[in-house]
Amino acid sequence: MVEDSLLFIYQNIVHGLISVLIFVFAFFLFKYLLTHLFNHFDKNPNNDLKVTKFSKYLEQHPFITSFIIITICWLPYFICFYPGILSPDPTFQIKQFFGIPNKYSNYVVLLDQNQIITNHHPVIHTLLLGSCLKLGHLINNDNLGLFFYIIIQSSVFISTLSYTIYYLKKIGLKTKYLLITLLIYALVPVFPMYTMACVKDVFFGCYIIIFITLLYDLLKAKLSIKKLLFLLLILVLITISRNNGIYVIILSLLPILFIKIDCKKSVIAIFVTAILLYYGYDKVILPSFKVTNTSVREALSIPFQQTARVAKEHEEILTKKDIKAIDQILNYDTLKVRYNSELSDPVKNGYNRYATKKDLIIYFKSWFKTFFKAPVTYIEATISNTYGYYYPLKTNWYIYYKEVSRINEDGFNYHYNNLIIPRKGLTLFAQGFPYLPVVGMLVNIGLNVWALLIMGVYLLINKKIKYCIYLIPSFVLFLVCLASPANCYFRYALPFVFALPLNYGIFKTVNNLKIKKGVKK
Repeated sequence: MVEDSLLFIYQNIVHGLISVLIFVFAFFLFKYLLTHLFNHFDKNPNNDLKVTKFSKYLEQHPFITSFIIITICWLPYFICFYPGILSPDPTFQIKQFFGIPNKYSNYVVLLDQNQIITNHHPVIHTLLLGSCLKLGHLINNDNLGLFFYIIIQSSVFISTLSYTIYYLKKIGLKTKYLLITLLIYALVPVFPMYTMACVKDVFFGCYIIIFITLLYDLLKAKLSIKKLLFLLLILVLITISRNNGIYVIILSLLPILFIKIDCKKSVIAIFVTAILLYYGYDKVILPSFKVTNTSVREALSIPFQQTARVAKEHEEILTKKDIKAIDQILNYDTLKVRYNSELSDPVKNGYNRYATKKDLIIYFKSWFKTFFKAPVTYIEATISNTYGYYYPLKTNWYIYYKEVSRINEDGFNYHYNNLIIPRKGLTLFAQGFPYLPVVGMLVNIGLNVWALLIMGVYLLINKKIKYCIYLIPSFVLFLVCLASPANCYFRYALPFVFALPLNYGIFKTVNNLKIKKGVKK
C-alpha cells in the first residue's frame, strides 16, 4: 500500500487507469450533488417556526436572548475547567511576560537581551494574558487572575456570537435559522471549549466575524461616520491580534478598488489607514520597546517541507553546493530525521536564527533549481502538509483540555478544581463530537472550506459577483492555513469555521436579492 505519495497514480498503467476512473466518478457525483444543492438554493423556502413565546422573544430580542442562552449552556464548562485551559503556547506567553526564558525567545536574535517578549505571538494578547495573571499573582491567587482573562475573553466571544444572531435577524433571516444558529453556538462543544482556552485565535475569530458583517454592510449601503470609525477599529484589531491578519485586510481591500459602492473613497481611506497604522506599530512602535519581531521561518513552512522531503527521498539530486546552502539555514545533518510530512515544526526547529538575508537568497536559489529536478516531490510535500484543510474525510481533531502546569515550575500556582469526573465527561463529549453523524460535520475543516467554495461559485454563476467579497476573509484564512506548519489543525481554521453560520446566513439573504437583467452586482 502506497501512502503519503502520488506514486500510486503513476507507478503503473493499471493504477493510473484506476485513478482516472475514480476522478471521473467523483467529478460526475460532485456535479450531480452540486446541481441538486443549487436547485435547493433557488427554491428559497419561506416556511418558518410556529410562533411560541420563546421564538417571539428570540425574534424581538435576538441579542440578549442569545447571550443568556449561550451563557447558561456554557456554565458547566466555566465550572469544570475553572480557571481556564492553559495550552503550551499561552504558558510560553506568560513566561515571556514575566521575563522567564522560553523557546520562542530562543528562536530569534533578540534586539535586547533584557526584553524577551517577541511578536511570535501578538504582543497585545501576551500583555493582556500576562497582566491578568500578574493581578492574580499580586493577590496571591493565580487561578483567579487567569479567570479574569477568561471573563474578558468569554464576554467578547459570547457578545460576538449573540451579535451574529442579531445581525442575521437584521438582514432578514427567519426565526428558524436564528434558532438553529443559536443551538449550534450553545450546544456544539468546540465553542465553550475554546472560550475556556487562553489562545489568541478566539479574539481574532471574533474580529473576523464582525469584519464580515461590516464588509456586507458596505456592499449594500453607505456607511455612517460611526460605522466607518468602527470599521477602522476592527481592521486595526485584526492586524495586531494575529500576525497574518494584515493579509486579510490587504486582500479584502483589492476587490473593493474595482467595484461600485457608496462612499468608496472613505472606505479605501479607512483600509489604507489601518494598513499604515499596522506597519507603524510593527516597524516603529514594537522595535522602540525592543520587542523582537517573529522569525522569518514562520512563513516558510512550504519551502522548508519541500526541501526536507527531497533530502529524505532524493538526496542524490542535491549537489554539495545545494547541501551547503540548506545547511546554512536548516542544519542538514539531522534534516532527514526531523522531517514529518504533516508537521513542519520539527524541520523549522533546526532553523539557524543567525542566518543572513544573503544565506536565505542562496538557499532559495538552490530551492528553485531543485524544483525542476523533483517537481513531484515538491507537490507531494505540500499536499501532505495541507490536504486536511480541503479533504473532508481527514479529521485531525484537537481541542485543548489538559492541565498544562508548566508555569508552576516558575513559582506560579495554576491548577484545575476537583471536579474530575464531570470534566472528563465534557472532554469526552468534545473529543467525540466531530465523529457524530451529520452534526459532527459542523466542525469538519474540509467540509467548511467546500461550503465556502460552493457559496462563492453559486454567487458567481448567478451574477452576484460583488457579494463574493464578504467571503474573502474566510478564503484568505484558508490560504493562510495552507502555509501553516500543521496539517488539518483546528485552531488555525477556527476563525472561518466559527464564521460559517454567519457566512451562510448572509448567503441566504444575498440569494434572495433580485438582480436586474444585464446588471452584474
